[in-house]
This record gives sequence, structure tokens and C-alpha cells, in this order.
Amino acid sequence: MQRTELEWLKHLISCHDKELPELKRLNSYYEGKQPLSYMAPELQAELQETVRQVVINWPRLVVDSVEERLDVEGFRFPGEPAADDELWRIWQANDMDTQSQQGHLDAMIMGRSYVVIGTREDDDTTPLITVESPLDMFAEFDPRTREIRAAVRRWREEGENGATVEHATLLLPNATSFWVKDKGEWVEDPALERDDHEIGEVMVEVLANRPRLKCPNGVSELMDVIPLSDAACKIATDMMVSAEYHATPRRVAFGFGEEDFVDANGRRVSAFSRIIGRMWATEKNRKEDGADVIQFSEASLSNFHETIKQLAMLVASLSGMPPHFMGHSTDNPASADGIRSAETRLVKRSERKQRGCGGTWERVQRKVLRLRDGEWDPRSRSLETIWRDASTPTVAQKADAAVKLHQDGIVPLRQTREDLGYTQAQIERMEEQDEQAAQDAMQRIMSGDLAALEAGPKPPVEPTAPEPDPVLAT
Repeated sequence: MQRTELEWLKHLISCHDKELPELKRLNSYYEGKQPLSYMAPELQAELQETVRQVVINWPRLVVDSVEERLDVEGFRFPGEPAADDELWRIWQANDMDTQSQQGHLDAMIMGRSYVVIGTREDDDTTPLITVESPLDMFAEFDPRTREIRAAVRRWREEGENGATVEHATLLLPNATSFWVKDKGEWVEDPALERDDHEIGEVMVEVLANRPRLKCPNGVSELMDVIPLSDAACKIATDMMVSAEYHATPRRVAFGFGEEDFVDANGRRVSAFSRIIGRMWATEKNRKEDGADVIQFSEASLSNFHETIKQLAMLVASLSGMPPHFMGHSTDNPASADGIRSAETRLVKRSERKQRGCGGTWERVQRKVLRLRDGEWDPRSRSLETIWRDASTPTVAQKADAAVKLHQDGIVPLRQTREDLGYTQAQIERMEEQDEQAAQDAMQRIMSGDLAALEAGPKPPVEPTAPEPDPVLAT
């Protein structure tokens, strides 16, 4: 079915509106602003502001532990030993070191984020790349080709009279248009010129987290963790309620009336003041009035501790995080090998993320080259994203393994330096220094200074103290 641009705009906005409540809920869990679960409304009404919710933000820990291992370091064309300088220049010009991190983060929290490619008005050689939140953008896939067939980006601005004005950008395969809501109806924005690029593809890519065949938009990394996080927050809040009421020794008073519980001014005191009060004074006595006060021992909070610890172990099991990430420790500290072994699942999960996100970034760079050059580059279909190592080996272990592979002739020098974690700029500087050293050696050979070449650099001459003046000495 063929839709007009206005019909596409309304359709995409309607689909986006349906997903916004769930996206906002997932985002609130990462921010630690989720509502309290599993607590009776009557108890919440009684407590009111006396005890606030205790948030144990495991969702943020689960997401950050993987996102911290997703660092793009360059892009390489097939058959090229080094990363492409021009693609990396465009990447840096768009501040993608920061934007890519934010895109990975939102994708893991809410299932996806979006990357938009466009032209720059002041520089034709550097296309514009922006990463957008799923709270502001929505894209629809073609069920036949599984490619994006339309997308919309929405935002709001304050108008001249203080009213909020809604804006939208509609991205279709051959054009990008800009819209504004005027008197309840969407119209093309006269202040912005539409872009009829006629490329044949929507200039948008999706950073999807765990996409599936029937779910190309991905799913949130928090789905398995949210129920356990809710339970932990409830237990932690209950622990604070118990600390407020039950950890304090409980007292029972016999032979007292309401008129006996008053302050120095004769006003009645609250029930909490009676519980927490350190001293009670009254004119009544045991013998004549039957007044008596007994005290129970305070309650222990250890049962809450054990429950939270068990929930933490379940979160670690589902998310693949090592137990020490969740604060679990034993009497015998784990060895270095044991710690690395515990991170095996986490490292593998990170490498899976790198593979999925790498495909998206490669398609983004393919469209970047199309905008810059005006035609498709066939080499861009085989681009490779260079990632930083997702594991955390020690420097000594990494260096030892890399050097041995190079000495045995298995890995060339440049790859060895990449394996050691050096950036592309550092590697290029090292190669320049290697070339300069080779030129210096060649000049020595040509000048006949073979002895100096074989002997290597001469050691510095130690300075000697001047001999004393004989006249002054006498």
C-alpha cells in the first residue's frame, strides 16, 4: 500500500506513541526512579514520608558492566592492514566517541537507539552523524527486505507566546522532510528546506540490542533483572521500616491511659514518640494503680541481609556478571586466574554486542561514504569495525602473549601493537619512529660508520671534576 508523506508521518507517530510508556518505564529503572513494588497500599499510606523507598540500582550495574567494554577504535577496508584515516576523521568530527557510547547505552536500556546520517551545510566532505534516543525516534522495518522503510524523529520547542510547538522529521528512502504541528494539524515546516536526496535508502540505522527474527527492534537488557530488582528494593525498604519500628526495643505498658502520654505542655504525643522515647515518667505505680512497663528484645535484620544476597546471586547468574561485581565475597580471596575465569560469560556477552553493533556502524559508514562521494563504494560492504579488547587481562600477560606471537612469525608488528591496546594514532606514531630509525641506520651504513652502527649508541660520558689550581692550593 502506497502512503503519502503525511500518512506515513501520522502512522509512525501513532506507533511511537504506543511504545513510549514502556520505553519510559525501562528508562526509569536505569535512572533508579522506578515506583516501589510489592508493598501494600495501606502500608504506604501509613508510612507516607516517614520511610522513603530504598533503591538498589542493579539495572544500571548490569547495563554498565557490558557497555564499558564497547569501545570503537576504527574502521578497516578489506585487504588493508590499517584503519582508514578518512573514516576515522569523520567519526571524530561528529564526536562519535561520546555519541556511540550513549547509543550503546540507550540500546541496552530500551532495546534500541538510532543513528541518523545527513549532510552538513558548511562542509560537504564531512557528513553529519547523530545518535538519537528511542524516546524521540521510531523506525519501521520492511517485512520482506528487513530494511528500514520509514522513520520519524520528534522534538518540542517553546514558541513565541510560551506555548509548546511540536516538530517532526520524516525520513523516507528518497527524501527527508520537516514538519510542524499548526493548530492541531501537521504541515511541512516552511522554515526548513526538504532534502530530496534520491538515494533509495532511508538514512537511518538501528542499534538494536539482541534483535531477533520477529523482533528486529531488539529487547531491553533489563527484562530479566527488573523483577529481581523490584524484590530487592522491596526487601531493602522493609529492612528500613523494621529498623525504624522493630530494631528499636518494643515496650508494653499496663495500667496507662491516653491522658498519661503527654509532653511537657500537656499535649498528646504521637505513637512513634511513645515507641522511640527513652524515658517515661508517670505518677502511677505498680502497687496502687497496677501500672507496669515491660520491654521485648529488639528484632534482628539478618534475614533481610540473606534475602538480598540471594537475589544478588540470581541477578549475577542471569546477567553473566562475576559474583564480586554484586558485592559477594568469600573468606578466601579469588586468585587472578579465578577472577578472569569468572568474567568469561561477561566477556563473551560483550563480544556478541560488538558483533551486532559493529554491523550497524559499518552500514552507517557505508551511507556516510555514499553522501560524501555521491556513489556507493563497493568496498564499503566489507568494512570491518575495530573494537577494543572486551576482556581485562593484565598488562604483563597481554604483552607476553603478543610478543611471543610476533617473534614466532604468526602475527605482524602492527597487529601486535593493536593487540596490546594501542590506538591507531599511537601505532602510526610508532611506525614513523621506526621508519626514522631505519633511515638513520641506513645513513650510517652509507657513511661507512659501521663500527658505530654495530656498537650502537655510545654511553654518556660522566663529567669529571676540574683539577685544583696549584697556586690556590698552596
